[in-house]
Amino acid sequence: MTFRSDLKQLLAGRDFRGRSRTPRSAVPFRKPSPGLTFRTAWTRSKAARAARRGLHAGVLKPLVWAQTRPTVEGTEYLDGLTGPVIFAANHASHLDAPLILNTLPKNFAGRVAVGAAADYFFTARWRAIVTTLAFNAFPVERFGGSAKQKQASLAPQLLDLGWSLLLFPEASRSQDGWMSPFRIGAAFLAWSRKVPVVPVAMRGTYAAMPRGEWAIIRGRPSLTVRYGRPMLPHEGEAARDFNVRVADAVHRLWAEEELGWYRALRESHAGRIERPSGPRGATWRRLWEATRPIRADRPERIWSSSSR
Repeated sequence: MTFRSDLKQLLAGRDFRGRSRTPRSAVPFRKPSPGLTFRTAWTRSKAARAARRGLHAGVLKPLVWAQTRPTVEGTEYLDGLTGPVIFAANHASHLDAPLILNTLPKNFAGRVAVGAAADYFFTARWRAIVTTLAFNAFPVERFGGSAKQKQASLAPQLLDLGWSLLLFPEASRSQDGWMSPFRIGAAFLAWSRKVPVVPVAMRGTYAAMPRGEWAIIRGRPSLTVRYGRPMLPHEGEAARDFNVRVADAVHRLWAEEELGWYRALRESHAGRIERPSGPRGATWRRLWEATRPIRADRPERIWSSSSR
């Protein structure tokens, strides 16, 4: 950007990144916009699916794999599993969706739709088109939305059509790399439709591409994608209780990074694994802890893990 454009932004109340310098708490309340009406059926056509396969195979996967070092574990739990299922993952970075979509086995690749925030990805038509084409995305109302928007939710319809879903129950990317409580939406959808939930834990994606950044940091940071065993609601189990079990499964997968598979399993059964909400204290310390590199000497699984 030129000095002249920087000066215009500053005079308009924006910093050099284009962000408002006025705290949100000081901005007068405005009624939320009903959002953009955007149809997504076209992205599940044969032409769009072929274009998406080419985009992932020729651009996204080579780009991400060239700039990071992903390790993938737990795909054996997906062997023999037929869709539709709901993949429920923690969310810390724009890297999360491409990593999951490009590490799924062939029986799921190309048949997954991604829930994307309606109030972010579907407020501008160009952004909606790019997101929908690249990730087979559909809008998700993170903060309730109107009754009309709730009724128009595509998630149940996509499950009925045989599409698996990738959902992020935290509803938003992490602000500092640590995990937020899981909202009930994904678990309730699985509970009401009687479809399995596959828990997924992502480690290292925040450090590689934190919130607010649009490029991967240098140095090829290590990332880990861990899939857990598919889960179904127990007979008579309430949706809220099922949501707690799904969240606990993701927390255990997260803890495998430090504890290893067997010890994390034992600690989880003993009720000693809590949500990784990060250390208490100043923001700088939480960010510092969240961006520590993944250990090269982390405990091995009982069987060999797969790297792609």
